[in-house]
Amino acid sequence: MAKKKSSKSLQKDGLSNLKTTSITSANIIKSNRSKSPSIKKFVTEILAGNISYLSRAITLIESTNKKHQKKANTILEQCLPFANNSVRIGITGVPGVGKSTFIEVLGKHLTDNHRKVAVLAVDPSSSINKGSILGDKTRMEELVTDKNAFIRPSPSGTSLGGVAQKTRESILLCEAAGFDTIIIETVGVGQSETAVHNMVDFFLLLKIAGAGDELQGIKRGIIEMADAIVINKADSDNLKNAKIAKTEFNRALHLYPPKENGWQPKVLLASALEKTGIEEIQSMISDYISKSKKNTFFDEKRFQQNEHWLLSTINQQLKDNFYNDKENQQKLKEEIKRLKKGTSTPFLSAKKLLGK
Repeated sequence: MAKKKSSKSLQKDGLSNLKTTSITSANIIKSNRSKSPSIKKFVTEILAGNISYLSRAITLIESTNKKHQKKANTILEQCLPFANNSVRIGITGVPGVGKSTFIEVLGKHLTDNHRKVAVLAVDPSSSINKGSILGDKTRMEELVTDKNAFIRPSPSGTSLGGVAQKTRESILLCEAAGFDTIIIETVGVGQSETAVHNMVDFFLLLKIAGAGDELQGIKRGIIEMADAIVINKADSDNLKNAKIAKTEFNRALHLYPPKENGWQPKVLLASALEKTGIEEIQSMISDYISKSKKNTFFDEKRFQQNEHWLLSTINQQLKDNFYNDKENQQKLKEEIKRLKKGTSTPFLSAKKLLGK
């Protein structure tokens, strides 16, 4: 007759089995994570609109690992024939202007009208610890759960202009995944305007009234690049100030000649909180795109942007090659010591280093 096990023995066996099962499960999960999908799998899933694979591909693009970069470039190359079929909208403005809330309301308006929207939101990175909050998803609670929307926050890193270095490549992958509207939210720190302007079809500047910055409208640069200015938070007690700001910006815009495509930039009011003015803004963007395509400006601008991307990529690659070269790293340290001793100047040291 079989001898019964004591309760303590059973508990011990149970714990032992549970521990063994946990270890096995953990090993399986670890093994699956370490197995990166093939390039073919990535491309197939991205073209099928698989958000998970799209996110993983963008992560590869943003990686500094050379193996990841090589794989990402091949994925991008195979997705390219299925890209370039969206409307790219850049949205910028100073922190506090309500960019995230505005984008969520605009995005929901688009998805409600059977559009697929991808939001590439760039978060500022700390220059001290290189960290980034990446909180855009938490500020777009409705849009993040929308099956026709994709939100990808990315750290700006050391990229000039507040736009992530790989944002341009991410646009192409999102287009290949079937998104017909790409919205790029920039950090809004001053230099971001030029960077985002060189990768979008329509450039929108968000402003708020009553913040003491209405006169910024008379400055060149940002106004010249903007295809439209939207005075956000035009609601409640701020509506009167918003209307005054609209008049001032309209006067400033008339100081500039029309765009190359004949477009006269407009100033509109909106309230992301009350969801007003959004339909008018979307109608304006559609009108702009339609006119640009009719007079071939749309395609010409895309070509100019591609040329700009090419030159930017070359500049970045040259910079990376220089700083990643071990001999250059050593010589740079020596030249810095010479500068400290006063036996060289920055210009002579640079000439010497680049002479190699």
